[in-house]
Amino acid sequence: MKEKITPEFIRRIPKSDLHLHLDGSLRLKTLIEISRREGIELPSYTEAGLRELVFKDSYRELLEYLHGFAFTCAVLRRPENLERVARELVEDNAAEGVRYIEVRFAPQLHVCEGMTATDAVRAVAKGLWEGAKAHNRAPAVRRGEDLPFHYGIIVCAMRRFKKGMSPYFANLLSLMEHADKDDVYAAASLELARAAVAWAEEGLPVVGFDLAGEEAGYPPVDHREAYQYAHDHFIRKTVHAGEAYGPESIWQAITQCHANRIGHGTFLFAHNMIKDPEIEDRPRYVENLASYIASQRIGIEVCVTSNLQTTPSIKNIAVHPVKRMIDYGLSVSICTDNRLISNTTVSRELALVADHAALTRQQLRNLVIAGFKGSFFPGSYNAKRAFVSAVVSRYRQLEKEFLPASV
Repeated sequence: MKEKITPEFIRRIPKSDLHLHLDGSLRLKTLIEISRREGIELPSYTEAGLRELVFKDSYRELLEYLHGFAFTCAVLRRPENLERVARELVEDNAAEGVRYIEVRFAPQLHVCEGMTATDAVRAVAKGLWEGAKAHNRAPAVRRGEDLPFHYGIIVCAMRRFKKGMSPYFANLLSLMEHADKDDVYAAASLELARAAVAWAEEGLPVVGFDLAGEEAGYPPVDHREAYQYAHDHFIRKTVHAGEAYGPESIWQAITQCHANRIGHGTFLFAHNMIKDPEIEDRPRYVENLASYIASQRIGIEVCVTSNLQTTPSIKNIAVHPVKRMIDYGLSVSICTDNRLISNTTVSRELALVADHAALTRQQLRNLVIAGFKGSFFPGSYNAKRAFVSAVVSRYRQLEKEFLPASV
């Protein structure tokens, strides 16, 4: 008899989200309110209208998916707006049982008149702190009946950018107008890595460094110097890899960028996407890669709904590799990517995977705990172990309460 994993159980258990883009996870109500106040034009000023026109359940192509970011980024040009959105993101996650998040965004993208990259990071940090403080002061948390909320910030470098994306990028492209574009992109990522170290030393909750944006044609190795700097200064690393390119991109992220985790990793098993002619036995290459990732406990941040919406070759969850990843013993964490753009939650993503992969009670527990274990927790290792231990205890308590004793 198959174990019944109910939606209520999934909602109540402690969860994490390690791949969560700030500018893709606003509340629609907030987007509308700020747009009205600041005169930013939207296709509609009702939530229903925006759901119909922009933020849909499914998209025809990647460009349609990305279209919504033009509106969300437009309202994140002030520190107070970044602070508010970060605070609300904690509130929304806490309400569905999430107790740890790593919020990622590109500070250089938000540079504008009156706001530096440092201002942007401080604003997000303040918003996260305010949201967590409200939860952590609740009587249930103080009595030990609920878990505290923890968080970290991952700063994202961009694989490529244009002048119109922000004044920072426009200025850098002008200063280096005679340089190769790849060198310009690398210079921006190195500057961000140096800033990330300085922010962490200042006491801001910057726990990780990421590389996002168009993957094909813009390999991780181009940003090796930035990643080496982060690595040398104890900043943890994740890379968007294997999302739109093949297994080689993932291996390059691990070997050249010291990646502790991989963002998406969707095409990990796609040996037909290998380009290097020197790799003759492609299936074996993929097997070796997967075994290496599993043995080294390199985390894979899986965002199922986002992949279904942006990857034409993955037409439904039946062809998504998440089940194969789990069966392989990989350290998989289930993430949302963009709560607004993908119209999803951590609970929804977990339920989707649990149903598709026919997870047993133990497999679901392992999947959830992997998210906490694979986190770039901002405290000491002992503090992280204590938090994970508390998560496990709370999870088992809810298991006894919501799931039958036998199958």
